[in-house]
Amino acid sequence: MMKRQDIVVLLKLASLEDSAKDIGDESTPLGLAAGEHPYSVRGLEAALGISKTEIGASLKRSIAAGLAIKDRKTDRPKPSRRHLREFIVHGVKFVFPAKPGAMQRGLPTAFAAPVLRESLHSAGNLICVWPYAHAKQMGQSVDPLFKSVPEACEKDRRLYAYLALIDAIRVGNQRESKLAADLLVHRLG
Repeated sequence: MMKRQDIVVLLKLASLEDSAKDIGDESTPLGLAAGEHPYSVRGLEAALGISKTEIGASLKRSIAAGLAIKDRKTDRPKPSRRHLREFIVHGVKFVFPAKPGAMQRGLPTAFAAPVLRESLHSAGNLICVWPYAHAKQMGQSVDPLFKSVPEACEKDRRLYAYLALIDAIRVGNQRESKLAADLLVHRLG
């Protein structure tokens, strides 16, 4: 059975792959200490704030569900982008629903995040945020897929964009969800 953090781990792997393609160097760290390999369980723990044990279990669940595969050359897990896109677009809203809650200080997500801010304007003044004490924005709280998401997103802008788009799918109406899903499909390739 999939857990919320599985999506976070898979999107971090996608972010690492995307960065490697852009830069041409698979060892480029995003929010990691020097010497840590970004694809290692320890590297993912440092980048995401998810324990090594939970990272390992997450990867096993994702492989069993068909949302990740083992790379033939490196033998490390990587997201099955097609299956991940299908699950996010058609299932995440139902499996991991979200509703805006109380006003709180936090990191902007969904339509208030940089990835969607210019594409879609909310009818109201309230934005959605992930609760985060170090942020300056006030808005309606939305529970992130995992508690360490705000910190992880401060280190990795691609991961931030992916997770904010997922939140737009989770909390948006049909038109907003479709726009976010289209952007996510495009970004996940």
